[in-house]
Amino acid sequence: MTGIVYKSTGSWYSVKTEDNQVFECRIKGKFRMKGIKSTNPIAVGDVVDFELDQSTDEVAGIIHNIHDRKNYIVRKSVNLSKQTHIIASNIDIVFLLVTINNPPTTTSFIDRFLVTAEAYGIEAVLIFNKIDTYDEATLDEQLYLQYVYSNIGYKCLRVSAAEGKGIDELKTMMKDKVSMFSGHSGVGKSTLVNALEPSLNLKTKAISDQHQQGQHTTTFAEMFDLSFGARIIDTPGIRGFGIVDMEKQEIGDYFPEFFALKDQCKFNNCLHKEEPHCAVKEALENDEIAWSRYKSYIQILEGEDENYRTDIYGEGKAQDTE
Repeated sequence: MTGIVYKSTGSWYSVKTEDNQVFECRIKGKFRMKGIKSTNPIAVGDVVDFELDQSTDEVAGIIHNIHDRKNYIVRKSVNLSKQTHIIASNIDIVFLLVTINNPPTTTSFIDRFLVTAEAYGIEAVLIFNKIDTYDEATLDEQLYLQYVYSNIGYKCLRVSAAEGKGIDELKTMMKDKVSMFSGHSGVGKSTLVNALEPSLNLKTKAISDQHQQGQHTTTFAEMFDLSFGARIIDTPGIRGFGIVDMEKQEIGDYFPEFFALKDQCKFNNCLHKEEPHCAVKEALENDEIAWSRYKSYIQILEGEDENYRTDIYGEGKAQDTE
């Protein structure tokens, strides 16, 4: 039997077949993906082959094959630095939810996510959520970020899940596609899914006042079929986004505004750091490239991990949730 993984709990996988039957499946013994050292060999969105386990009275399946993935979103597991964590696979479009201060989303986090989406050939859209809560200063910051990323060529959408703003436009972008929502805990992923499909009634929680950080309501990645002809993968909130397996020479190619200037640099292997006659650094000096983007590029180039607790909460330890 063949189906799509709709939910992963780490040990059990909910697999839906073409005729809409759902089977709880597991992996038999060791199951290793070629070339991927991953904390999770099977991800939501995977197409898998399985057979029913005849050795038990319960109706359960055993997965014995994963079909080739069209793409996937992967990041470093911060707690297991040599391992990777595949967030989801076979995605048509990914939406990164960004909030300015409730909780804060850093440009470093945004840029690392976009670089990963570029590297795996997945269209990425920024959703600026909770716009109904913004005061004048917060609105200015949001509009500036929208200006920066729109100029690069990324689609940006202003949304208020609470007030229903931007929902119809979002539905149009999602129709006939497999979409993924991602972002920090507390940015409103589950609330937004509920606004798109109220019948799902996903759990939501308020932001913690003490640290202005989200409380985790989505524990595992899960795919949902939506009534307007779309599928959405809701993912747990993530704090860190470690870049995986990129050569230094290729990182700049995943910054579209850098890549557009690459052939104007004096050296074809220019890393846009110390080299003379670098078109990227010249554009930077002329304010044609955002300094925040260049800072993110240098951090990734030099292999620096994000320190979210320092960036956002003023504490010294990076934390992560799988």
